[in-house]
Amino acid sequence: MKAVIMAGGFGTRIRPLTSSIPKPMLPLVNIPVMEHIVRLLRRHGFLDLVVLLYYQPQVIRDYFGDGSDWGVKVTYVAPTKDLGTAGAVKAAAAYLDAPFLVISGDLLTDMDLTAMRNFHREKGSWATLGLVSVVNPLQFGVVITDKEGRIAKFLEKPGWGEVFSDTINTGVYLLEPQVLEWIPGEEEFDFSKDLFPRLLADEKPLYGFQTRDYWRDIGDPESYREAHYDIFDGMVRVEIPGTKLDLVGRDVRVGHEVQIGDGVRFEGAVILGNNTRVGKGCYLKNCVLGSNCTLASQARVVDSVIWDNVLVGENAQVKGAVICNNVKLGAGAVVEKGAVVAEGCTIGAGSLVKEGVMIWPSKVLEEGAVLTDNLIWGEKWKKRLFENSMVTGITNMDLTPEFVAKLGVAYGSTLPKGSHILTGRDSFRASRMLKRAFIGGVLSAGVNVKDLRLIPEPVLRYKLQSFGEVGGVVFRQSREAPSVTEICFYDTGGLDISTSQEKGIERLFAREDFRRVHYSEPGGISDMPRVVDFYREGFLKALDRDAVREARFRIVVDFAHGPASTLLPELLGELECDVVGINAYMEEKALSDEGRMAHSLECLSKIVTALGAHGGFRISPSAEELILVDEEGRIYQGIEALMVVSSLVLASQGSGTLVVPVAAPEVLEDMGAQKGFSFRRVPHGSRSITEACRKGGVVMGASMEGGFVFPRFHYVFDAMFALAKVLEMMAKSGLSLGWAREAVPFTAFLHREIHCPWELKGTIMRRLSEEAADKEASFVDGIKIFFPDGAWVLLLPDQVKPLFHLYAEAQVEERAREVLDYYERLVEGWKEEAKSGPRD
Repeated sequence: MKAVIMAGGFGTRIRPLTSSIPKPMLPLVNIPVMEHIVRLLRRHGFLDLVVLLYYQPQVIRDYFGDGSDWGVKVTYVAPTKDLGTAGAVKAAAAYLDAPFLVISGDLLTDMDLTAMRNFHREKGSWATLGLVSVVNPLQFGVVITDKEGRIAKFLEKPGWGEVFSDTINTGVYLLEPQVLEWIPGEEEFDFSKDLFPRLLADEKPLYGFQTRDYWRDIGDPESYREAHYDIFDGMVRVEIPGTKLDLVGRDVRVGHEVQIGDGVRFEGAVILGNNTRVGKGCYLKNCVLGSNCTLASQARVVDSVIWDNVLVGENAQVKGAVICNNVKLGAGAVVEKGAVVAEGCTIGAGSLVKEGVMIWPSKVLEEGAVLTDNLIWGEKWKKRLFENSMVTGITNMDLTPEFVAKLGVAYGSTLPKGSHILTGRDSFRASRMLKRAFIGGVLSAGVNVKDLRLIPEPVLRYKLQSFGEVGGVVFRQSREAPSVTEICFYDTGGLDISTSQEKGIERLFAREDFRRVHYSEPGGISDMPRVVDFYREGFLKALDRDAVREARFRIVVDFAHGPASTLLPELLGELECDVVGINAYMEEKALSDEGRMAHSLECLSKIVTALGAHGGFRISPSAEELILVDEEGRIYQGIEALMVVSSLVLASQGSGTLVVPVAAPEVLEDMGAQKGFSFRRVPHGSRSITEACRKGGVVMGASMEGGFVFPRFHYVFDAMFALAKVLEMMAKSGLSLGWAREAVPFTAFLHREIHCPWELKGTIMRRLSEEAADKEASFVDGIKIFFPDGAWVLLLPDQVKPLFHLYAEAQVEERAREVLDYYERLVEGWKEEAKSGPRD
């Protein structure tokens, strides 16, 4: 007799195991599932096989060829579209002119097909269905037969009230060729849903062959693992490859060229594929390792299935998991029960994959990372959730609603029950979506939310300084990539949350040790309609309004499609400024379009000069950074903006302290000393700058990205107030923006980025500290070396990216470039030495 093997399914329910191979090719004790079926068919005399293909057909063709290696003949049929189970068999009708068997290529069974064939003949059946009794028949099609075995009724996935039998359809059928006439061609048609009910209604002879042999539908990763356990326990008769070792009480089978180190302990059934190496002191129990695997010393593999070309690092543990091809597990990594690590993943040293987590192909877990949710879309899972008090990720890939809801309950669990937080967002729809999911998590921890909705960030942070709320969270689109959402966390004073707060949230998130309040105690949601009035009052009170009004400024403001356009025009109107606004409406697509930003700056410059305006300003979408344009259309951003605003402070204020990053130009400090000002240099980063501004005597703090803090109003970056303050200082000093820049002596200030792997950063910093031992140097943030001619260089490791920032300043550009070139060559040389091995 002929047999048809159904091998075209997508294997959707068992993903990610089938992400790179079709389901019939899943290895079961190092042999594809379909090969076990082929061997079963051969044992029962089915030697002429028709294999129906659809998903990744070439993988199956390449492996089985013409079938001669298994003593069978294989013919392949590949329908051009999904035709359902019966429709696919109809596509092979030309090869089926006699009674034939239909069997799935992804089952595990040792069913007595000979007895089933004899039963079929004796009954004169048109269609005989293999039946088996199961404990829970709800997920299968139940079949009810009479005493003779004739089928009386089908129940497709019934409820318990409809279950009158525990006998289910196994998907193994014996069919007469005339059955094919009942199957329409070129349309989707299923055996159990369509064909068999139609034959039954027409009173054709349908029988059920009841078997007590082993049968398992390998439908998901759990059943895949359990199929292996059943083989280990001897519940199913299958051929197991390898030579059995002579070990009392243990069933250990090894392939060719297997190496086993000293002190290796085996327990239960263990199967090792060809060329696999097991290091000394390893422990293996009830597990399968494929070919070309390496277990480093003291590794533990228990109740697990490991495919080919897998490296398990020293002291790593795999417990009740499935590890697919070409995976690397770092030293001390742990993969817990029910987890699946798909093909090509790298699990960093000391990282943890929690129970039941699925990792899709080619993902990377950083060293020490803890993964508690499925990793499907992103390329990498980081050790830490936070980067500079923010959680960032690609929307609906890294940052999904379920992930953000979990982040919300972790955050809420760190706060007092019954306390209040503020939330806000930009105009991006993804920000709204994720904020709502986050709020749900916060509420579940018993924390109340005052939702400010669409709000400029400085307004929310100003409100936090007034007491009443324990923190704030803002959702916004990243300036670097429109697909990325940034979730910004602020403390009760409106500052970025501290590192200790970050770690507290991360710890709860990883352990899932959340506070679950009583059903009557979830937090509530409210709004704050007067929060903008509160900000407006403080804003105007902190300015010399009369000085600004008397100057009668004409300015151009680019609102960059951000929420500042809803508030700032009114505030500037209070100051009696003549304002021309551009991009003063919400448009989410424009928020992070770099090309559009460059064009907007060019337009801003042209409008300023065309109108003869006193200046132009661009407010970032978050309303935190400011770009300036002087009366002649020259654009000042980043370090140039810092110089202009600092120059205005020195010209208009009596004395005080300016807070700037370590990398800021020294020329400003020289200017300030002449006018009685001091400079306080702090590490790069928002919190370092804003914290330093809380100390007495500070008149301004500034970042190198256009953020400005004026402590007289509040202690956070606020581009709206910075704009008004710049106007006040222009009015008091009589300086235009252009003259303020001209007042700063020229120096050459250069910056480069040098790529450096994370693992080499410490080495580079050590080598540079040795280099700086006999030089004047600062170690506040990075290593800053000063030279006798006034030049300096700073090597600053990036906190988030695998790179160094190299800054240099000198009187002339040639000297600054010379310093940069020299230290860049040093760093590159140290990197090469570190990669090639330790120094002599």
